[in-house]
Amino acid sequence: MTIEPGRITGQSRITGQSEIDGYVSSRVELAALLANCLTVTSAHGRPVAPARCGEERRAAISARLAEAGRPAGTFTAADADRLAEVAAELRPVFGAGPRVVEAAERLNRLLVRHGAVPNLHGAPDRPLVLAFHRPDAGLVDAWAADMGTALAMVIGVGQAARLGACQAGNCHLVFFDTTRNASRRFCDLSCQNRAKAGAYRARRRA
Repeated sequence: MTIEPGRITGQSRITGQSEIDGYVSSRVELAALLANCLTVTSAHGRPVAPARCGEERRAAISARLAEAGRPAGTFTAADADRLAEVAAELRPVFGAGPRVVEAAERLNRLLVRHGAVPNLHGAPDRPLVLAFHRPDAGLVDAWAADMGTALAMVIGVGQAARLGACQAGNCHLVFFDTTRNASRRFCDLSCQNRAKAGAYRARRRA
């Protein structure tokens, strides 16, 4: 609907297409942010300890959203615990590779469970806004439905490879690859450099 086959970002002759693509991309990036914040136990070659209880999780999510320049809104510690469950379900979708069918089945179950449905939300004197959740959905169901639908759309147009997982050793961070040829392999430059250094040392030993 919003992503043409073989394309995630770029110019289009359809007015407003870049904004539509941006909506989907922002939900995929939110899914990656939550997965990295709440599920990862190893990052940049070092062990990390994700928050384990509601208030710690709420604070961690708020901090990550603030770093990313995204409004956090109001959510509770109980919401944060439920978001951790959602993040754990979405994490395997990134870097699924040949397990993409299994990832799709996982997403289908999540979409049903959280009541995902394309919807135009309106408010007095404000433009209609597209969402993938019911107007009366709570925060967790709304986020889960929006993120799950966006991930499903990326997979559905044959771009599952853009849902990446870092390939450097001892790093389980995930990302949304928006490069032109979907060639990104690492979460950031530090892991890329670590991987190159490790490969160089291996060649020297050989």
